[in-house]
Amino acid sequence: MAHQLQLNDIRIHLKEKVLLSLNAEIGPGEVLTVMGPSGSGKSTLLAYVAGFLDPIFSAQGSILLDGEDVTSKPAEARHIGLLFQDPLLFPHLSVGGNLLFGMDRRAANRKQRMCDALAEAGLQDFEQRDTATLSGGQKARVALLRVLLSEPRAVLLDEPFSKLDQNLRDDLRRLVFARLRQAGLPALLVTHDAADAEATGGPVIELA
Repeated sequence: MAHQLQLNDIRIHLKEKVLLSLNAEIGPGEVLTVMGPSGSGKSTLLAYVAGFLDPIFSAQGSILLDGEDVTSKPAEARHIGLLFQDPLLFPHLSVGGNLLFGMDRRAANRKQRMCDALAEAGLQDFEQRDTATLSGGQKARVALLRVLLSEPRAVLLDEPFSKLDQNLRDDLRRLVFARLRQAGLPALLVTHDAADAEATGGPVIELA
């Protein structure tokens, strides 16, 4: 199913200061990149869209997913996936356990879907692996698969490539953006890196 994310008249304030103001419509499989220096409000924007904005900030504007206004919904009810700088894998769970954690427990063929996803990402036979034994690139791929297997309606990307070396960064960019297009998921990427923005092939908003 293809999804769409709309950000209507978003304004985020820190006390009296306006950090950012934007309107955007992100179509299925499209990645909108928001760039800007530290303190410009990039990560704060993601927090607002995801539903966990720190109360030190105030915000106005509506967030629509597939035409449904989710602005007042709690984070867990929005079905928005998050991919961060750090993979944030659960150390007490195996690779397979991490992937199954995000999946609907009522879903049919959970185990098969998890195994298929690992194979497609070049991680076949990794189901029982301890996450501490994975390389940085492998951890990043597992984190991506965990997000996708949770069946989100949109994805937020908080500089997910910044801690990888250049070769891994290029590989993961291709994997992430290809998977988003394949799944028809709108995505919002915040980054300092112009190469990230270029790799998306999508629109870019630059904050002051």
